[in-house]
Amino acid sequence: MVGFVYPNELEVNWGLLIVLYPYITGLVAGAFIVSALYHVFNRQALKPVGGLALLTALSFLLVAPLPLLLHLGQRFRAFNIMWTPNPTSAMAGFGYIYGFYLLLVALEVWFVFRADIVRYAESSRGVVRVFYNILSLGAKDTSDETLALDHRITRWLAVIGIPAAVLLHGYVGFIFGAIKANPWWSTALQPVIFLMSAVVSGIALLIVVYTVTSWLRRRPVDFSCLMSLNRYLWFFLVVGVGLEILEVIHKMYESREEWEALNRLLTDVMPVSFFGIQLGLGAAVPLVLLLVGRWSRLSNLWRASLTFVSGLLVLVGVYAMRFNVIIGGQLVSKTLAGFASYHASFFGNEGILQTVVLLMVPLAILGVLLRVLPPWVEIPALGERIPEAEEEEVAI
Repeated sequence: MVGFVYPNELEVNWGLLIVLYPYITGLVAGAFIVSALYHVFNRQALKPVGGLALLTALSFLLVAPLPLLLHLGQRFRAFNIMWTPNPTSAMAGFGYIYGFYLLLVALEVWFVFRADIVRYAESSRGVVRVFYNILSLGAKDTSDETLALDHRITRWLAVIGIPAAVLLHGYVGFIFGAIKANPWWSTALQPVIFLMSAVVSGIALLIVVYTVTSWLRRRPVDFSCLMSLNRYLWFFLVVGVGLEILEVIHKMYESREEWEALNRLLTDVMPVSFFGIQLGLGAAVPLVLLLVGRWSRLSNLWRASLTFVSGLLVLVGVYAMRFNVIIGGQLVSKTLAGFASYHASFFGNEGILQTVVLLMVPLAILGVLLRVLPPWVEIPALGERIPEAEEEEVAI
C-alpha cells in the first residue's frame, strides 16, 4: 500500500478471473458481430469467416460463465439468480441474457450448418453416421425451398443477435459505470467503451484464428477477406481508443476532487500497463501496422503478416484495458490519498496458471467444433452469386 488506505481495501477482491470474464464475453460479442456483417449486411468479402465467426462465438460463449463460477466460494449459489429473480439487479440480468444469447447462437449455428450435417450423415458410417443423424434432429430435407428457408431464419436470428450481443457485453460496462463510489469506474461512457473494445477484440481474434487455421490446413488465406477484417479492425480500434482517451480527458477537464488520485493512478501506479501496453503496444502500434498492411506496394505476405501481428497486439491491449479498469479501480482508496497493491499469484485460485488454462478451454472447444463442422466447406445459399476475389490469395 501507499499513503492512507482503509483496512478493508488492502485486499483486491476481484482478481484475474473477473478480468477474464468481460474479456471472454467481449470476444463472443465481437465474433458474432463479424458473422452478422456477412449474414445480415451481406458483406461478401467476409464469407470465408462467416461460419468460423459463429463457431468461435459459440466456443467462447460456452466458457463465459466459468470465470465467475470459479471466483465464487459457493459455486451452486450462482443459480439463485435464476430461481429467485430480481428484476432490479443488473448482475442478475446476466443469467437471462446469457441463456437467451446461448440459445440464439446455437440455433444459428445449427441452421447455418444443417445442410453440411445432412451431407455428413449420408456419407458417413457407423458411430459417426449416428452422431450426425442425431445432430440433424431428423431434418433431412435439403431441397432448394428448405435451404432458402434456412437462409431466411439464419438472417433473422443474426438480426436478433446484434442487440443481444450489445446487451451481453454492454451490461458489463453498465455494472462498473453504475458504481458511483468508485471514481475510476463511474462514467456513462463505460458501457460504450466496453462494447467497442469487445468488437475490436472479436475482429482481432478472428484474424488470428483464421490465419492460424489456414496455416495448419496448409490452405491459402483469402486476401480480400483478410484486408476487409483489417479495415474493420482499424475503424473500430480508432473509435474504441478515442473513447478511452476521451474518458480520461473528460475527468481531467472536470478536475474534481478525485482527479488527483486518478492522475497518480495512471502516472505512478500503473503507467506501464495503461500507457505502455493498453494505449501503446495494444493500440498505437496496431493502428500503424494495420495502415502499413494496406499499402499496396508491399507484398501480400508482408501485408497479411502485419495484419496478423496487429490482431495479436490488439488482443493483448484489450486484455490490458480490462485489467486496468477492473484491477485499477480497486487500487484507489476511498480516502483518495492512498493506493492498495496487487500481485497475482501463479498457482491457486485467481492465479495466472488458472487464467491461462481458462483461455485455452474455448480454443480447445473450437478445435473440436472445427473438426465436427468445418466452416470452410462452402455450400452457396440459394440464388447466391459468389463474387470474384478482389485480390489474390496469399499463403501463410
